[in-house]
Amino acid sequence: MSLSDPMPSTHTGSPTPKEKTRSLPSRVSPVHHGAGEQGRVYFIEEVIRSTVLYDLLVVLRDAQLPDAWLASGAIYQTIWNALTGKDPDHGIKDYDLIYHDEADTSYEAEDRVITQLTKACEPLGLPVEIRNQARVHLWFPKHFGIDYPKLGCSLESLLYYASTTHSVAARLHDDDRLQIEAPFGLEPIFQMQMLPNKVLPNKETFTRKANRLVKNWPELTVVPW
Repeated sequence: MSLSDPMPSTHTGSPTPKEKTRSLPSRVSPVHHGAGEQGRVYFIEEVIRSTVLYDLLVVLRDAQLPDAWLASGAIYQTIWNALTGKDPDHGIKDYDLIYHDEADTSYEAEDRVITQLTKACEPLGLPVEIRNQARVHLWFPKHFGIDYPKLGCSLESLLYYASTTHSVAARLHDDDRLQIEAPFGLEPIFQMQMLPNKVLPNKETFTRKANRLVKNWPELTVVPW
């Protein structure tokens, strides 16, 4: 599912990450954005623009990496925090930045990108995890004991997460337009349901993540594998 920001930017100030973090719960409410998938997209866009996620997307855009996105936990967990009135960074372990570069799939090339982008993100004070999706198939089987397909683009990775609820990504365009991608839809995020994705035999990862997430968001319903 691909949905782009149809409205011009409302980002007019330059608050620090700390100021944004303190302001989120009182600034956004899903009831103000209408029903349905488009309303959920509007809500996500406002949450992003109201938090440090926007600043992170600016850094990622300016790095000019091929096919680069902010993915998964940083988005859906920030949404959960907005829905439940928690601080925006509550429970977020790290911020996943993904890109797809087939030109050089060596460990050394990825490590250079990790070093450069991590340094660019330092002023934000966020723990970032950066991975070239063009080389995941090279290390995933050894790390998880499961075969993994060679990906043709970054967004294909969303199809293989252990939970379909986690399959969401965002990026910021040069014209300040946000693009949200969610191949399985956004409703489970807003229903706070963790749904299994059995495309890979990845029950162990699903269970481990579910146990951690429930501790941070007791409102979460986990649908058994």
